[in-house]
Amino acid sequence: MSMLFSPYALGPLQLSNRIAIAPMCQYSAIEGIATDWHMIHLGNLALSGAALLIIEATAVVPEGRISPLDLGLWSDAHAEALEPIVRAVRRHSPIKIAVQLAHAGRKASSEAPWEGGANIPPDQERGWQTLAPSAVPHAQGETVPLALDREGLARVRDGFVAAAIRSSALGLDAIEIHGAHGYLLHQFLSPLANRRDDEYGGSLENRMRFPLEVFAAVRAAAPGMTVGMRISATDWVEGGWEIEQSVRFAQELKQLGCDFIHVSSGGVSPAQQISLGPGYQIAFAGRIRKETGMPTIGVGLITEPEHAESILQDGQADVVALARAMLFDPRWPWHAAAKLGDQVFAPPQYWRSQPREHKALFGETRLGQR
Repeated sequence: MSMLFSPYALGPLQLSNRIAIAPMCQYSAIEGIATDWHMIHLGNLALSGAALLIIEATAVVPEGRISPLDLGLWSDAHAEALEPIVRAVRRHSPIKIAVQLAHAGRKASSEAPWEGGANIPPDQERGWQTLAPSAVPHAQGETVPLALDREGLARVRDGFVAAAIRSSALGLDAIEIHGAHGYLLHQFLSPLANRRDDEYGGSLENRMRFPLEVFAAVRAAAPGMTVGMRISATDWVEGGWEIEQSVRFAQELKQLGCDFIHVSSGGVSPAQQISLGPGYQIAFAGRIRKETGMPTIGVGLITEPEHAESILQDGQADVVALARAMLFDPRWPWHAAAKLGDQVFAPPQYWRSQPREHKALFGETRLGQR
């Protein structure tokens, strides 16, 4: 058996294999409400054979959306829209479902990528005033965010808690808190975005304080659920957040009962200089895993099954996540199992697609000839 198709546990969550589908924004919600696109999109990915499906960045308050088209979970109506999608996935697939709870901070109020992704000023239709640790815009010429005061910090924290409670009530299997890609919690961590002079800014301990408070609050609100965090291991900018601080942050998360760390990078500054290549973030995941002992999800331009297998064999991650590669090939796990000589889940409606040369790919199947 390959490691890629061996079982693994993220806290109390038992996974049938080590393949996760990373959260990918779809920019297809209406006022945060899931639409039929989400039913089609998530239903398709649920039949992939992966063990874990993480729903896209889901805003915990309206102003926390990246764009006006982002998914949200700030009211019971938002949960009600997701409920039939979750129910349909449960009916037809054993895949585990997580949700990524998020707040975009100063990167909110933006157009969808296919519309250019530009910041929408608050005085324009569909735009709103953004919030951040400090009144420092993401890029020159963009909206200057309002620095969060104590009331604002409490609203954000309470938004995460309320969304976590709704996630639990929906019967989701896990929560991933979004602390990466230059969004609000990452903004608190990075000295490039956090210029505060109170207990939430300055030293590493202070910059970690609010993200850790949010994690602790979510952890308390969702007892029994697997709860983890996605981080950017480095800003790829001199003087910014970097891997040594990420290791320390992961150690603090572990003390609070964090079940996994999902390791990405970048996003907080347009000055970033990223060295792209297959698995370009995996070394960060490997270091955090080695130095903290935390279950670690690795991601970053992983497209080949043999590469994913080697990442696991080399101890650089415990689970491998795919994003764009899974959109391009929604049956990637099937093809990976065929290449590695292993087995994978497929619904019985698709059993007849099994190639003759891989007759055991879907395990024990009875293919009637009629």
